[in-house]
Amino acid sequence: MTTIRILVVEDHPIVRQGLVALLNVVDGVEVVGEAANGVEAVWEFEARHPDVTLIDLRLPKMSGVEVIQRIRADHAHARFIVLTTYDGDEDIYRALQAGARAYLLKGMTVEVLISAIRSVHEGKSIIPPAIAQKLAERMATEQLTQREQDVLEEIVRGKSNREIGVALDISEATVKTHINNLLGKLGVEDRTQAATAAIQRGLVQLDPKGDLRI
Repeated sequence: MTTIRILVVEDHPIVRQGLVALLNVVDGVEVVGEAANGVEAVWEFEARHPDVTLIDLRLPKMSGVEVIQRIRADHAHARFIVLTTYDGDEDIYRALQAGARAYLLKGMTVEVLISAIRSVHEGKSIIPPAIAQKLAERMATEQLTQREQDVLEEIVRGKSNREIGVALDISEATVKTHINNLLGKLGVEDRTQAATAAIQRGLVQLDPKGDLRI
């Protein structure tokens, strides 16, 4: 049996150590590297060249999606499994668009994880039904423009229309137009609902301290 070489990228030490301990007792699987943030993940990949990388989405210094994009720019056949607690449709869309072969939630069983690792190593993609449904819903919705995304991020920061206009160098009237457009696209009625939807769906990401992640 070919040994599948694994890189584990997870910023929570207990979770990372648990995954490493779990995988190292599975026949045909060997953890060859660990990383606690996105920058370390890139370094470890270049040093170890794993067959499959398990990676969380929310990481210090560089997000999981950014890591996947950075590595696959030079290693197009790199295989990634996203292992996360986040199931927002935008999170899913961005991860798979970046090139992840599988998207798993941390509540899955050991058997599901091991099966996914072996399937991805064989070149297959693993998208659980619930994840596939959210991806389909995301694909059916109208995408925000970059300016609407900018305005949404400022809304999450708690800024008023006037403050948003100053921050983005646009008029308050233009801010209101963008807000009306993004409310319609998000299917919500007001700014508070827009901010909540943005965080839940992964359109805007917060760091562990609760600050907006840029």
